[in-house]
Amino acid sequence: MPRVARARRLGKIFLLIDNMLVVLGFFVVFPLIAVHFVEQLGWAALVVGIALGLRQLVQQGLGIFGGAVADRFGARPMIVTGMLLRAGGFASMAMAHDPWILWLSCLLSGLGGTLFDPPRTAMVIKLIRPRERGRFFSLLMMQDSAGAVTGALVGSWLLAYDFRLVCWVGALVFVMTALFNAWLLPAWRLSAVRTPMREGMWRVLKDSRFCTYVLTLTGYYTLSVQVMLMLPIMVNQIAGTPGAVKWMYAIEAALSLTLLYPIMRWSETRFRLEQRLMAGLLVMSLSLLPLGFSDSLPHLLMLIFTFYVGYIIAEPARETLSASLANSRARGSYMGFSRLGLAFGGAIGYTGGGWMFDTGRALGLPALPWLILGMVGLVTLLILWWQFHPRVVVAGASPA
Repeated sequence: MPRVARARRLGKIFLLIDNMLVVLGFFVVFPLIAVHFVEQLGWAALVVGIALGLRQLVQQGLGIFGGAVADRFGARPMIVTGMLLRAGGFASMAMAHDPWILWLSCLLSGLGGTLFDPPRTAMVIKLIRPRERGRFFSLLMMQDSAGAVTGALVGSWLLAYDFRLVCWVGALVFVMTALFNAWLLPAWRLSAVRTPMREGMWRVLKDSRFCTYVLTLTGYYTLSVQVMLMLPIMVNQIAGTPGAVKWMYAIEAALSLTLLYPIMRWSETRFRLEQRLMAGLLVMSLSLLPLGFSDSLPHLLMLIFTFYVGYIIAEPARETLSASLANSRARGSYMGFSRLGLAFGGAIGYTGGGWMFDTGRALGLPALPWLILGMVGLVTLLILWWQFHPRVVVAGASPA
């Protein structure tokens, strides 16, 4: 086997194992934060939403800096350091008896993600050929779903004993992942050249089309992050037990493992990437509008099922579209900046979602946050349609 082909094959195996460990460690802890602090300890959803939003804002908002540093110094030192920082954040979360400790632990977790997330995504772009990226991203999503339901199952089981066990197990997984990367990850360069940090960031900021696309995704992420905040709270309220949260992630896992790859293969030759992204966003938005009127677990899970169908249509297209727009001379910087929409959308979705949830409950209007979220999705859909309309794309070829 040629040396380059062998390196790509081994790189794919490494990326899949690394991704499984990261997803497993994350989902052991984060889906249960809202359930523990809001439902078990009685904290305001806004307080927990601020913590989750802070993690999202720090991790994704500073991603361009983490990506630029990785462009300059390589992937391995950034990934290992980031993994250890996240482990420290989870360990400190075990001692979160006051809001400021929870916020600090989420801040540490977000800083860790700032360091390891952009170089990991840039490695996918480096190692996977363009024609294979859509399929590989779909495989990663299938892995994400399996890891999410496994992590949620483990976390729910540990939560029955003590939330501190949940945090310590999550921290241990990230320590193991850091050691795995330090041992086996080669000293790869992410970009075609060793790009200076300032040049890499400036190259992204001058790309107005990429920046517009990334910022437009704020609305998309405002919807998608609710799987960590309001959806688990809703499931717990209607089911009456935190253990029911695992069924939400089981739905995602079942859909991803059975439908994600076939849908991607069928649609990639028939529709453009932006069309698939908009179709998925439409399904997600429409599923959220009636969610606040749910009064039974089967009805709620049916709407969550529909939400996830939209998500598995949109997410591979979104990831592939972002990768196709990245400049090979600054992959880390581009992938870091591509997380800015997630930073803003996560901050708005978590803090705004927590505030809307508390407000709707205080006013006796539980459907209010879901109606607002559905409208946010529809407005985002219109902006994407305008951005990718043929009359708008006149300066060059289609970004897809």
